Amino acid sequence: MTAAGKAHILVIDDDANTLASLSRAFRLAGHEATVCDSAARALDLVRGARFDLIFSDVVMPGKDGLSLLEDLKREGVATPVILISGQANIEMAVRATRLGALDFLEKPISTDKLLVTVENALKLSRLENENRDLRGRLGRHELVWSGRTMKELMAQIDRVAASETRVAILGETGTGKELVARTLHERSGRAGKAFVTLNCAAVPAELIESELFGHEKGSFTGATGRHIGKFEQAAGGTLFLDEIGDMPLGMQAKLLRVLEEGEIERVGGDRPIAVDVRVVVATHRDLEDAVRRNAFRADLFHRVYVFPIHLPPLRERREEIPALAAHFAKQIAGQNGWKPKTFDAAALDRLARYAWPGNVRELRNVIERLLLISNEESVTAADLEKALPAAGGSPAPDGAGIGAVAHAGTLAERVESFERALLIEELARHNHHMTNTAKALGLERSHLYKKCQQLGIDLRAMRKIE
Repeated sequence: MTAAGKAHILVIDDDANTLASLSRAFRLAGHEATVCDSAARALDLVRGARFDLIFSDVVMPGKDGLSLLEDLKREGVATPVILISGQANIEMAVRATRLGALDFLEKPISTDKLLVTVENALKLSRLENENRDLRGRLGRHELVWSGRTMKELMAQIDRVAASETRVAILGETGTGKELVARTLHERSGRAGKAFVTLNCAAVPAELIESELFGHEKGSFTGATGRHIGKFEQAAGGTLFLDEIGDMPLGMQAKLLRVLEEGEIERVGGDRPIAVDVRVVVATHRDLEDAVRRNAFRADLFHRVYVFPIHLPPLRERREEIPALAAHFAKQIAGQNGWKPKTFDAAALDRLARYAWPGNVRELRNVIERLLLISNEESVTAADLEKALPAAGGSPAPDGAGIGAVAHAGTLAERVESFERALLIEELARHNHHMTNTAKALGLERSHLYKKCQQLGIDLRAMRKIE
């Protein structure tokens, strides 16, 4: 569109009077009009400029309007086409419709009918563009599945999505737990309502209650206004609590009460608020082991762990990698306006043999890097060597990242290689959250920083990658 609601219209007719009258009507209505007297000339114009709408006569010397429609379709031109004719018949109109014409008008055409047709065509075009953009945005959250493992997982999702059963999604960091939760929401009866997320590991213990339940003005220092928490934001929809295994024990007791009673109370509030929310949780931790160690409440475990979905790491579903790589390449290219790229056989083989300690998230990051650094239409194995990290995921047909360490050198060199791979994997598992990584490894935070420095792990570079 050249301006709000205005369009650039191409008019094709071998009659000079028709060209003059149509173009004048369009220009008086505020549109821009380009005219030409043949289908061949029209094809040249369409190849060199962008039009919002095309009006074409049917009967013209040489190539007629129906043949032009076929040529436009063959060249992938998506611009809406409206055919006009003074010699119209039903057979011609049916053929035009089958070839993709948006409308078919008989001459003579009144100005009112002409402009109403333009208005309706532009509205339809805008809706189609909005739907295309929406599909593009939703594509970021699309769960790609092609192998047997993921097909079985999708069957589980379909089985439980339509119910109100509480689901616990289990898997390593980067495997796509939030995508599974979104898919559950989108296939449920709550799909028209909000999908709200909270990463329990990323919120300080003293703020998590306010994040979940909200707070009233003046309820604590810095509470300058009322804050609506995640439960109220998700009213009627789904609340996804990621990394619930990292939720403080005191907060676990309060969450349990909400799940049992269906009511929350804002921090500083004096009345309960009923909430209708489906809670889906996820964790990379072994919750059953956490219960045995008294690190996770048994009563809350039984509330949230009703239907567990185990999401396998990428190294255990390598058959998915070609489909995922193609999906990410198309998605990233579309989002950035880049030319799509494919992968040659050697590149796909290298992708399949890599250990992927960061799982699907790491794969997406590597694909984005590849699209930036590759100078060819097809990504090669040589491009991959530049894009893959130096450690933490060497080729490993059967093992995880920490299994892909040096198998040569002195004992000290092998231990250092193992430590480096282990730290890189654990950092990725915790989204590079230093406090949580240090806690999982039983280290002081300062000790972890020093260890990374000693092993040459560039934390800033890793965060950029993620």
